[in-house]
Amino acid sequence: MNPFVLPVLPGAPCRAPCVPTMNILVLNCGSSSAKFAVIDSASGIERLTGIAQRLGSPEASLDYSHSGQKHSQNLPGADHERGLRAAVQVMDDLGLRQSLGGVGHRVVHGGAKFAHSTRITPDVVAQVEACIHLGPLHNPPNLLGIRLAQHLLPGLPQVAVFDTAFHQTMPARAYTYPVPHQWLEQHDVRRYGFHGTSHRYVAQKAQEMLGFAAGQGCLVTAHLGNGCSATAVRDGQSVDTTMGLTPLEGLVMGTRSGSVDPALVGYVARATGQSADAVLDALNKKSGLLGLSGLSNDMRTLQEAAAQGNPRALLAIEVFCYVLAKQLAGLVVALGRLDALVFTGGIGENSAEIREKVVGLLGFLGLQLDPAANAQAVRGKAGRITASTAPQALVVPTNEERMIALDTASLVAGQ
Repeated sequence: MNPFVLPVLPGAPCRAPCVPTMNILVLNCGSSSAKFAVIDSASGIERLTGIAQRLGSPEASLDYSHSGQKHSQNLPGADHERGLRAAVQVMDDLGLRQSLGGVGHRVVHGGAKFAHSTRITPDVVAQVEACIHLGPLHNPPNLLGIRLAQHLLPGLPQVAVFDTAFHQTMPARAYTYPVPHQWLEQHDVRRYGFHGTSHRYVAQKAQEMLGFAAGQGCLVTAHLGNGCSATAVRDGQSVDTTMGLTPLEGLVMGTRSGSVDPALVGYVARATGQSADAVLDALNKKSGLLGLSGLSNDMRTLQEAAAQGNPRALLAIEVFCYVLAKQLAGLVVALGRLDALVFTGGIGENSAEIREKVVGLLGFLGLQLDPAANAQAVRGKAGRITASTAPQALVVPTNEERMIALDTASLVAGQ
């Protein structure tokens, strides 16, 4: 069975969109790692997956999986180029390099410049560079990955798939902050949103499961993992989302606070003698579930601790669910009605307890949990988890790599 074909609910027609068939290298370069996968664009089968990690350190390594077998190579002191060169060598050894039709790159921030995935040209690279001030932590390693792929795999078409692109359909009332307008005009201060590739993928799959025609329906998609965001999707387009100028805004996350009073930064800086940058660093890296619980940013750990009566773990879970439900309800305003709430991401796909709490808080919208269906929808299983059908709640496993492969194959094929 193809693991990427989701079950269709009773009465929903199956649709088989025309997808170009080719192997695509999907590349996601971070500051100290480079994730890669070779994916058959039509079937979604992963021919090879891996990561060059801890780059720049004595513990650097290349870890990959092929045909169900895991392998590891030590690469002490390796930088990104050496790590990716080793990955390309593995593709050579497995006979995969010659079958590649293109390279799809995850690029975090495209600003307002990119509303779609795009083939990479010198002009596109220059525009991504111009967005570095908006994504200073992510865009530089993303650009490095592009340059290295062009160097190591010359002649292959390269495609940029932007986390922010899906949200460029938001209306001005959704993306504009109520701040001095020159901040937008001169410094690009506005809501951009993130996780767009995931939200787009699960929205499309949810439409198929619901039997909607392509690009129809009013959905709220909740991507819940270490990073969390939710998006209002009307007729296939993002019309509002919870993350903003940066991924710090919005929901409670693993280590990020989500939305807080902006005056908190100055207040805590004065009270503790820290700089504003140090406070912002704490809001990004020491807050959220970790800050609330004092234990962990991992929801599984907190649920185990809460089951044993740990009060701070209990509080962290309660705050997480309350803020999530409140912001999900707010996104319904952007839609006018709710056809389905879609859970995805590590927490969204695997924590029946969190889904139960959130659906319970949103009962006033007409959502009624089906406990048995909710308990079964874990470990990659998709399906409806409510007894109610108007609206309903679904679990849809995300696959950002598959979405990147699909976009890349379509652009390479000229579609």
